[in-house]
Amino acid sequence: MALVVSEEVRQAIGARRPVVALESTIIAHGLPRPRNLEVALELEEAVRREGAVPATVAVLDGRPRVGLGKEELERVANEDIRKLGHRDLPLAVAAGASGATTVSATARLAALAGIRVFATGGLGGVHREWTVTQDESADLGLLARTRITVVCAGVKSILDVPATLQRLETLGVAVAGYGTDRFPGFYLADSGHPVDWTLDTPEQVAAVMRAQDALDAPESALIVANPVPEAEQLDPALHARVLTDALRACAEQGVTGQAVTPFLLDHLVRHTDGASLRANLAAVRGNVRLAARIATRWVRG
Repeated sequence: MALVVSEEVRQAIGARRPVVALESTIIAHGLPRPRNLEVALELEEAVRREGAVPATVAVLDGRPRVGLGKEELERVANEDIRKLGHRDLPLAVAAGASGATTVSATARLAALAGIRVFATGGLGGVHREWTVTQDESADLGLLARTRITVVCAGVKSILDVPATLQRLETLGVAVAGYGTDRFPGFYLADSGHPVDWTLDTPEQVAAVMRAQDALDAPESALIVANPVPEAEQLDPALHARVLTDALRACAEQGVTGQAVTPFLLDHLVRHTDGASLRANLAAVRGNVRLAARIATRWVRG
């Protein structure tokens, strides 16, 4: 696999300047056109304003790319391309295919490029009714064996949050709330479940990253769970009501497997009049800014 790292990102890594990896699924599959390209450019600019270099990740024509130019971002935003997890990368490379990278694929390619900090919206996790479906996101297993710091707003609230937290513990993935002792729920500042550790500053996060290396700990990730501001979260009562309806509709229509998550998320957007999408974007913006600050403290050593 020939990894293509943009000149800007390559030089930043070589000079030990802060770099933040960004996933591309939100661009290709998470937002309507042309809003998706506007958001992609906005998130990259947010990283730059904090003094770091953005490295959006995708696969184009079978070439995994870390750091996209304007034309490449436009391709991701405007072409109908696949959604790629880390298991899909060899297949996409061999087929010369193009695709947007999920959390697992982005983390894998970013780590290969030497990037330590990655910002996203919400992680995948253990799905509801796991004992029946055995449906668990590939994000968890990949993060258990990849040394990268992931700034996220917890896991998507459509998932089984306590089961996901238990699974992360079993896999040995460190989880800390940022400025909170509660685990955020993507659209919600509080999923209703606690975390064992709280970090309050980028310096503290960077200190944990250095401790991971000093202890020669297993090559697992550090998850920094950064809650969406309460003023920008989805109304919890509205979230609960619409999610219940979405789960019922999902069962009635026989939606299963990989189709479940996009079905539920689309239902939330449509039945909250876009409020869930606004909360999603608020969370991503906050995560991107925090990731850039962490990356800056990290490279200072």
